[in-house]
Amino acid sequence: MAALTVAVLLTGCGTATKEAPTGRATPAAPGDPLADRARPCPVTDAGSPQSPPTLIDGTPANTPEGARLSQAVGAQGRGAFADVYSTQITDHPAGRVAVCVTDLDRGRLLVAAAHQADPEADPGRADLYLSPYTHRALGAAMNKVMALDTALPIHTCSASPGATGLEVTSSAEGAASAEFKEQMEKAAGGIPVTVQEGTPVEPLVGALTPPPVTPKH
Repeated sequence: MAALTVAVLLTGCGTATKEAPTGRATPAAPGDPLADRARPCPVTDAGSPQSPPTLIDGTPANTPEGARLSQAVGAQGRGAFADVYSTQITDHPAGRVAVCVTDLDRGRLLVAAAHQADPEADPGRADLYLSPYTHRALGAAMNKVMALDTALPIHTCSASPGATGLEVTSSAEGAASAEFKEQMEKAAGGIPVTVQEGTPVEPLVGALTPPPVTPKH
């Protein structure tokens, strides 16, 4: 079995949708009044840091308003609203939170629940966007991909920006193999997988230095 090292990055809104068994958002029904407001989850440029956008006492940090709402939304997204929560981006733009979900109606309830759990978290600072897959579905798919017994190595596996699929790093041969990609997508239940050439993640090695022992008197 290929040596597997997982690098999990579950990073993180538009039409009224329902989560399919795979966790994918289904298309809005014809005539859906929310359909014309569908916006895909933002994908930030890794080369141009979006956050933190401010300085607090001279130190780069997220805005307090954005950070508070983001924390409250994340708690609900990992809990009662895991069936629709995809990801979120704090301070996009500054002071606001991009909340990516697979169902707008449930997304609004998520934001309301975040405000109820923390009344200081301002729900008016949330912007809803659509992602095709939930955080939970992508996590389950990553576990299945990383458990594959493959001849080609899987160095890392993470969620794509915007929760649109999975990103895998492998050898040059793995990145060029359509069969390898198809094998991983089948294991992921049809969730798209992008394969790029990368290097293995080196595990931490070396003995840890024990803390000093204070003699008893």
